[in-house]
Amino acid sequence: MDDLVATMTGFARTLRAAGVGADHDRTQSLLQALAHLDVTDPGEVYWAGRLTLCAMPDDLPRYDRCFAAYFGGRKAATARTSTTSVTRHLAAREEAEEGRDDGTAAPAAASRAEILRHRDVARLTEAERAEVHRMLAMLKSRRARRRSRRFESAHRGILDQRRTIRDALRKGEVARLRRKRHATRPRTVVLFVDVSGSMAPYAETLLRFAHALVRSEPRATRVYSVGTRLTPITAELRHRDPGTALNEVSKAVPDWSGGTRLGEELKEFLARSSARGAIAVIASDGWERGDPELLGTQMARLARQAHRVIWVNPHKGYADYQPLTGGMRAALPYLDDLVAGHSLAAYERLSERLAHA
Repeated sequence: MDDLVATMTGFARTLRAAGVGADHDRTQSLLQALAHLDVTDPGEVYWAGRLTLCAMPDDLPRYDRCFAAYFGGRKAATARTSTTSVTRHLAAREEAEEGRDDGTAAPAAASRAEILRHRDVARLTEAERAEVHRMLAMLKSRRARRRSRRFESAHRGILDQRRTIRDALRKGEVARLRRKRHATRPRTVVLFVDVSGSMAPYAETLLRFAHALVRSEPRATRVYSVGTRLTPITAELRHRDPGTALNEVSKAVPDWSGGTRLGEELKEFLARSSARGAIAVIASDGWERGDPELLGTQMARLARQAHRVIWVNPHKGYADYQPLTGGMRAALPYLDDLVAGHSLAAYERLSERLAHA
């Protein structure tokens, strides 16, 4: 039984990575169904998984591909007819939306783009996710500004004695009073991106959002991946091309799809660096495998340093979401904002929040 649980849990993780909504509750439903079936029959396993793990028609072709890859292509022969009919139905619907000959192509395309903005990226097809990533690459992230210690010339402000005296010595008299004011600079954002297994469906999109932040304000953005270890990836994200940047990140991050020990990693970050005056953004679902008490202690330290602490949770985008995981409960008292991170629209709202924090 333990082998079956491990096998099907691994299959569910594979499906989530491919964008299928095979969450914890659906996986439990699958295991309950398999308890009453012959698990040595590939056909019964296929249909049990298809009926419990798939949430929408778009999940079906991805489920088939993952099932074939994970179980070596053993599935019920009767599945092909149903999958083909569903695929043809979706293709026909897409062709109808195109409006190829009646002049409605542009409105239909605009409508699809608007729909994509609000859809959960974990449930998009590969083509839809690529379109969302293209739109993310065009995101121009403005940044809230803070007062700098440096001064700049100004028509109004405090008296700039040094420049005034220098001008007087050069001209032989005080021709005008020079003034100065504090310059401003973009407020630093320190972004922690969870790359653990439970965040696999969202990690790439979050990293593309991080790339947009780095490209917009390269000197005022620091990005770290978090999982089982803390990895700085700001330098990799400075590449102009998003695809190249993510390839470099994939080489630099050693702990993809592992667990999450955010408390230990925040402790390491605060020992080596600082978030003083910055906006700290943590993108994670809160499935903490370490000590929640340690996470709470480090969140308190982070909150004392940072100008603002924002937690981005993909599940926050659903109306019935409750922050019940140990990590979320430990972090919640120290957050200024708990926001959604499941769609392009959510990332756009986060960008606006960074502009006014």
